[in-house]
Amino acid sequence: MATVLAFNAGPMPEADDQAPVAAAACAGAASDFNGDGIRDVAIADPEATVSGIERAGLVHIVYGGGKGTLELSQETPNISDGAERGDEFGFSIAVYDANLDGCADIAVGTPYEDVGTLKDAGLVHLVYGSPAGLGQGAVASVGLRQGSDGKLGGGYEAEDWVGYALAAGKSVTNIPFLVVGVPGEDGPGGTDIGIAHYVYGTDLQSASFGQDTTGVWEDAEPYDRFGSSIASTDRHFVVGVPGESIGAVQFAGGVVAFRPSLNTNGIPTPMFGMGQGRVDGPDSAAQASDGYGSSLAMAPYRPSGAATITDSMLAVGAPGEDLSTTVDAGAVQVYHIKADETVVHTQWIDQNASDVEGEAEPGDFFGQRVAAVNTATNVVSTAATMRLAVGVPGEEYGAEHSESGGIALFSMLGAPGAADSWIEPGHGIPAESAPRQYTGLSLGSSPSLLYVGMPYGPAQGRAVYGFPWNVASGGAPTQTFKPGEGGLPTDVAAFGATVR
Repeated sequence: MATVLAFNAGPMPEADDQAPVAAAACAGAASDFNGDGIRDVAIADPEATVSGIERAGLVHIVYGGGKGTLELSQETPNISDGAERGDEFGFSIAVYDANLDGCADIAVGTPYEDVGTLKDAGLVHLVYGSPAGLGQGAVASVGLRQGSDGKLGGGYEAEDWVGYALAAGKSVTNIPFLVVGVPGEDGPGGTDIGIAHYVYGTDLQSASFGQDTTGVWEDAEPYDRFGSSIASTDRHFVVGVPGESIGAVQFAGGVVAFRPSLNTNGIPTPMFGMGQGRVDGPDSAAQASDGYGSSLAMAPYRPSGAATITDSMLAVGAPGEDLSTTVDAGAVQVYHIKADETVVHTQWIDQNASDVEGEAEPGDFFGQRVAAVNTATNVVSTAATMRLAVGVPGEEYGAEHSESGGIALFSMLGAPGAADSWIEPGHGIPAESAPRQYTGLSLGSSPSLLYVGMPYGPAQGRAVYGFPWNVASGGAPTQTFKPGEGGLPTDVAAFGATVR
């Protein structure tokens, strides 16, 4: 299991001249690459063979409304660079409207891209949507990499892993932004301290920042890997630092929160940083190898009395959390980030919590992945509209089904056991339970559906399944994307490893 779950190896000056580009043909719907007003889905297979090149990686685009599919890779016409062995194009994905033309665009992380002779320096491809589809507009794509010849600051180095994590949005002042994680970046603080790049505006300006930057919480230390995970709403974004030491406790983990606007130091405005702390119980202190911040998810939140969205809810996974003597059982903490930039802890969730289905076991890694949503942003948020999914890829069903995995669903508001449910292979997920499926390792979200990727295990069960966010335990999916069906190819490797 460890080989799967471990790491691989203020003022807003940008607001000027950012008027939206008029494009009547694009409807402005979320995740709509061809501008027809219907949501599209991106399904990554970063281990796919492309033009005979192993693990080059690709992304399958399924256009909504039955309008066909597209295989997007570094061999696709109009896409920058070219496929190479082990690039893993599609390792991470973010979707947003980067040029404000009303068509969604896709940022694709390729953290194991070699730049010249520098192995695994990393690259992000930004592919623009258009009425003709992705990569078919006047500007098809842009490559974002570090160095003087790239859009990102700093110099590229071996094993930087540019694009290991991505998140995007549009600020309250209508500025599109993309946050790029570079957890392998070395610096004065040592090896793999990590940094991130904030790419903003339609002209793709960028600002680099990390824990050595003025105003950012904590100091950069070796193997902090700042930028290993990122989550965002239009109000806030959070960067995970899963290797962070808390005092003398190694690899306890941490998170740092920012506002998507530049401060007087020219970086996104830092709000706060924090390590793990539980409000009650014997496991309140940070522990070695908790990995707090290994996974992050955020959802916009409209509190009672507010006329619109002002706040965010944040879920932080700590998959290495030990529950008493139960090693690596895992846990998730939930927080309310308020408009005044304060943060309030609201929930601690684990499989031993009152009325929660299941039981914490060693090596469950509960919280290795998390996904969150507000299903109704136009009304005051409630327990029914604020939903959270937690991946449990190490869940076992007897010795013969080790690491089959599963997914727990909760409300982000109220007691964890008050509105929880559970799905797993053979119980909601239409696939036979089998060893090393790692169900829960791939989660994606839309306002209506939780997407569950099944990239591993028996071939007949590999697919992406869409479940209603209020699905009951063992409930069935309402949408399925399966290799060999609906225009998708049969020859896949890790189909659905990432879904957006």
